[in-house]
Amino acid sequence: MNAGAGPLLPAKEASELFNRIAGNIELVMRGSRDGVRKLLSAFASGGHVLIEDYPGTGKTTLAKSLAASIGARFTRVQFTPDLLPSDILGVSVFNQKEQTFEFREGPVFTSILLADEINRASPKTQSALLETMQEGSVTTGGTIHHLVQPFFVLATQNPIEQEGTYPLPEAQLDRFAVRMTIGYPPLGEEARMLAEQTTEPPLDQLEPVAQHDELVAAITAARAVHVEESINRFVVALLRHTRASDRLALGGSPRSGIALLRLAKARALVDRRDFVVPEDVMSLATPVLAHRLILAPEARATGVTVEEVVTEALEATPAPV
Repeated sequence: MNAGAGPLLPAKEASELFNRIAGNIELVMRGSRDGVRKLLSAFASGGHVLIEDYPGTGKTTLAKSLAASIGARFTRVQFTPDLLPSDILGVSVFNQKEQTFEFREGPVFTSILLADEINRASPKTQSALLETMQEGSVTTGGTIHHLVQPFFVLATQNPIEQEGTYPLPEAQLDRFAVRMTIGYPPLGEEARMLAEQTTEPPLDQLEPVAQHDELVAAITAARAVHVEESINRFVVALLRHTRASDRLALGGSPRSGIALLRLAKARALVDRRDFVVPEDVMSLATPVLAHRLILAPEARATGVTVEEVVTEALEATPAPV
């Protein structure tokens, strides 16, 4: 997602805006504060989110809550093995009257796209999202069609069902700024949620709390958050540690470092700060880096996880003070 250049909202106002959105979403997503903050940090940074969680944890509800909170157009696409790239991007149709081809937009022409169970579609269809997620555009027949901004992809996949699925290739995974889970809410919040959802679902009453222009300005403000040089070097040191690890066949790329720093900036703004602290980087390192790393065969055989390798890198890299 690339909101592009535009007016800059003051940091305090941008922070208040993102916290209004977070509070609005939490009216629906009870007990999911950390997940909501990760989602908003990714959205504010211009990134996209991959949610890997069990059925019924609220993945679709989270996407709909964000769309309702910012008054954005929402489209849900159920990914299946027979889904074609044109089913997502659109198709050129011949107009017999005008004797010309007309492009009919697909569901990707929206503000918030929910790619539900993305790993059930073939790699060919999965790759249809690469340009849209990186460039914010669709190229067909030599013509570039620009998507509305901000454009945000929230994809889901079920970690317990592998039959009939196609694992996302590294290039596709790298397009997601964050891979996260939602998890189950605490007992009290879950009981409250059950009562609400069986009487008057809060999502049905959710009203927008942000206008498009101020939202774009707030996203621009997130990129202007101050970062000390020591924080930049801390991120680079983390990446270099993963590259040197004998547990990994592939360490963190420069693009993953850019994503981590952008997320840290957005997280600072969501936390009502106009500067990044080491804790912003440390709290986001695993959801930003883990899905981009590839374990070495020997490490995989011993049961090591990429999350453990990221934790090891954090422990071995001195944080700036």
